[in-house]
Amino acid sequence: MDTQHPRLWPYSANNSPLPLPITSVLVTPERLLSLVPPDEGVATVNDVLGGQTLLDHVSTYTHGEVALASLLDQEGVAGLEERRPLLVLGELANPHRLAMMNMGVLPLLAVRLEGVCRTWSDGLDARDAYPGVHHVTLARTPGWWEVSFLAWATKEQLKSIREWLENGVRSSWRPVKLAEGGLRLEADATLPPPSEADVAWDGTQERVEREAPPPTGPSLDLGEVMAVVHTRVGCYNHRGRLARCVHINQRPFHDNLFRKGSSFRWDDVLSTR
Repeated sequence: MDTQHPRLWPYSANNSPLPLPITSVLVTPERLLSLVPPDEGVATVNDVLGGQTLLDHVSTYTHGEVALASLLDQEGVAGLEERRPLLVLGELANPHRLAMMNMGVLPLLAVRLEGVCRTWSDGLDARDAYPGVHHVTLARTPGWWEVSFLAWATKEQLKSIREWLENGVRSSWRPVKLAEGGLRLEADATLPPPSEADVAWDGTQERVEREAPPPTGPSLDLGEVMAVVHTRVGCYNHRGRLARCVHINQRPFHDNLFRKGSSFRWDDVLSTR
């Protein structure tokens, strides 16, 4: 991966957002650099990072012997202190898509979602494929875990991301801070999520009743992290249940499940600050 050009990363709109990186990675216009988290001695799994402690920890991710802070300096771009952490859930963690958006240099760090899941939005973006691409949003599921990515973006990159998601439809995507669930840095970006059989449903609420794997990194202060969630028509409502991205890929979702107008209101499935 370290010698691969981002535009050569596999991507198909019909299979969006797959594939995603299998490690934390620094995406540049010319190459992808895998990033290794620091040893546990920098911050333990019991710590909650925010502010300067979060910056100090993230800056010591390394590629080879070179720290992330130095890599950004070598690229001649804004350092971590000029960036903000943004939870990216779908295509925006795909290096090919970032290259097509001319996003520039962007660190993507693997994070574990806890108590919230990635799910398909009830909407279509017809820019790249017919009938369109379903983007990814968030919803609660008690006991859930899965891996996503945290992008460290400049103000200009944050603006570009929201404008690209909205595609001219203002206020269809809303930047929020989570008021539920948890986020923690994850050393294993290939960590498997719960299976469909692990998700119990009582007719009203879904929850995971299997014990989560041991943590591999510190938690993040939710007040430090932005996410952009779909608010125009919400996430997909599959007869009262969620259509989680890890359980059904986009094309099977669209062909076999999707019925236009079947949606949860976004604020019914996610609490924000």
